Amino acid sequence: MSAESGKFIIATPGRSVCDDNARVLERAGRLRFIALGTRRGIVGVPPEHTRLNPAIGAATYVFGRYFSTYRGESLRFRLHPWFDRWVCRQITPGDHVISSYGYANASFRRVREHGGRTFLDGGNSHPENFWSVVSGEHRRWGCPHPPFAPHHYERSVAMMEDVDFVLSPSAYVTRSFLERGFKPEQILSNVYPLDLDCFRPATTPRPADRPLTLISTGMPSLRKGAPYLLEAFRIVRRARPDARLLLTAPMHSSMEGVMKKFADLPIEWSPGLPHAQLAARLRSADVFVLPSLEDGFGRTVAEAMACGLPVIVTPNTGAADLVVPERSGSIVPIRDAQAIAAAVLAWGEKITAAAAPPESLIDVSALSFAVFESAFLSQLRERGLIPR
Repeated sequence: MSAESGKFIIATPGRSVCDDNARVLERAGRLRFIALGTRRGIVGVPPEHTRLNPAIGAATYVFGRYFSTYRGESLRFRLHPWFDRWVCRQITPGDHVISSYGYANASFRRVREHGGRTFLDGGNSHPENFWSVVSGEHRRWGCPHPPFAPHHYERSVAMMEDVDFVLSPSAYVTRSFLERGFKPEQILSNVYPLDLDCFRPATTPRPADRPLTLISTGMPSLRKGAPYLLEAFRIVRRARPDARLLLTAPMHSSMEGVMKKFADLPIEWSPGLPHAQLAARLRSADVFVLPSLEDGFGRTVAEAMACGLPVIVTPNTGAADLVVPERSGSIVPIRDAQAIAAAVLAWGEKITAAAAPPESLIDVSALSFAVFESAFLSQLRERGLIPR
């Protein structure tokens, strides 16, 4: 059986960005099935092309409900070999498979043994890069836990030996694989499609009496560079004493000891919000900041830009690819609170002087499902994996 004649399996224990790859392959007639450790499938893939294992989902729920963040995640990772064995039994010669870090090691090996190709969803950087960067940050701030369970790290690294192609959402992820021996032809661009309909700019000018307002959405963590955002906010308040900072609760467990160092800062917290309410909260702010040390593709950056907010990010925030410096935001070095503060204050001057309503700072159509579908299928054709 030729690689071109084989069909694809998507194997992820839970809902993921791979759902969109599954929808594309289903529409193209190239999906054999999507395997999920859940009790429901996904929109766009019919039941006959869906395999479900709800027992895995039930165990995942229990671990998340009754254990700490780190312990619950570690136990959830222990389910991956179970999921992997279940998927492996359903593979037929010539199948290709798409999965992510540590989910399907045996399935990857079996697919390659039978002439298929393996695709890694690179939602984060290469596991060795992730571990090096984030574990170093945990040591820096005295966090007692590693970035994630060591057994999952070992399993993720071992999986790299059987990866034929990497689906990369950003230049940062791509670079991390090229630096570790992968070839450019093994990298497929896989910039996730986003539904940004709710995320639109304000229709009225910025209120003149609004203090300079910073916002960062998503869970604050060491990986996301939260301490440098907080220190930058402290610096900003020296120049703009009434400046505000909007954050989303809860914090990641890695921040538990760190927050004591920033107890003096007035932070306005919000729980996670549905898209419509999140968009309104973004429109109530002036500048979005995400100084991540490791991020495959920070979709929150795109949401903020669609609402007309300039963004301040690092090169390690995958969505930095979307930023046009001086027009839609600033790219600053990692671990540099001074640079973040300087960029915030510079954008603050421009924003408070503006008289017209803000405009979207991103081409929303470039992140549509249609663009994603066309790019994904085109790259599979170029590599001889589906007919031209």
